[in-house]
Amino acid sequence: MSRTPPHASGVPDELERRLGVSDAVLIGLGSMIGAGIFASLAPAARAAGSDLLISLTLAAAVAYCNATSSARLAALYPASGGTYVYGRERLGEFWGYLAGWAFVVGKTASCAAMALTVGAYIWPGQAHAVAAAAAAALTAVNYAGVQRSAWLTRVIVALVLAVLTAVVIASLTSGSVDAARLGVGSDATFGGVLQAAGLLFFAFAGYARIATLGEEVRDPARTIPRAIPVALGITLIVYTAVAVSVLLVLGPSGLAASGAPLTEAAGAAGADWLVPVVRVGAVLAALGSLLALILGVSRTTLAMARDHHLPHRLAAVHPKFKIPHRAELIVGAVVATLAATADVRGAIGFSSFGVLAYYAVANASAFTLTPAEGRPAGSIPVLGLAGCLVLAFALPLTSVITGAAVLAVGAASYGLRRAHARRT
Repeated sequence: MSRTPPHASGVPDELERRLGVSDAVLIGLGSMIGAGIFASLAPAARAAGSDLLISLTLAAAVAYCNATSSARLAALYPASGGTYVYGRERLGEFWGYLAGWAFVVGKTASCAAMALTVGAYIWPGQAHAVAAAAAAALTAVNYAGVQRSAWLTRVIVALVLAVLTAVVIASLTSGSVDAARLGVGSDATFGGVLQAAGLLFFAFAGYARIATLGEEVRDPARTIPRAIPVALGITLIVYTAVAVSVLLVLGPSGLAASGAPLTEAAGAAGADWLVPVVRVGAVLAALGSLLALILGVSRTTLAMARDHHLPHRLAAVHPKFKIPHRAELIVGAVVATLAATADVRGAIGFSSFGVLAYYAVANASAFTLTPAEGRPAGSIPVLGLAGCLVLAFALPLTSVITGAAVLAVGAASYGLRRAHARRT
């Protein structure tokens, strides 16, 4: 089993290292502070009730373990692909492949869902057409180079943070605030709290984008371990402030019944002028998530294509823009097609399952690190692995069944390909 970082210097198909710490943090923020905060609070509240903040804390704790494990691995293996590379190098080819499969399939569905969110907010009657156009436009932005993507992400993150700050201030300064609504002791079950944590975890998962861009980060051994916890910490602060303010205004039952929690919170707080602003913020957030998702999926596709788990032609790097241009185009085309022809929002449940499976492999990989290789302190990898498995199987049953079935298809495909390779 290899223990050396793949694709070291001298390999002609390497990407160019252009991203600094602030760029990497902003790409992580653009992935995490996205459409999830506008959409995930209501279903989580339906599962956890007034214990929503406990679920948020659990999701953040698992995310912290995953982020710590991912940061140490990314510093050691600064190549595109993230956990696909870590699993391959530390656990064996199959586990790396399975992590990459879960990421590519699940996140491609998430890309289409984010595109449909854009369409639903901009022009509900033509949501599919708008979604396909959004996917095509952001693919073009990514094709022009990762620095342009980082610049656009910087603008989107700033605007979305301004909108969320306005919602928090309007809610906390309104006459509708009732501190009793934060009281713990709802009739939610322990399973409901775990299910809500699993749903909320989906919104934290964007820090993986920093690791999957490892081959395009300057001084990755220093940059990635700094960028991941900073991005996660900022996101946790923002999510906690938004969840508390919305709960104070709408209450657990009102939040659970809400179709657009932040919009309704603004209205309940008497800030009617803020309602259209929140809608625009939701569109920008979905665009930011979609931009970062396409970046991450294309880089994992690149890594898997290099190892012939996907067509090797997808491993090509553009000579001018220094991006995996064929992987970018194929991912963009698949996302645009899905967004134009199908409603894949139901696939978000599978995406949560797939993301948790992906990070389970990351934590298992980190557990194999030696102290000299930067193994995370204490039992962080063990807690992260256990947390991922618990939250994955606490998700709604349909999500668990769908996710397990798709992972099984990937495993079967791997086995058939290996059997064919042995015969030839």
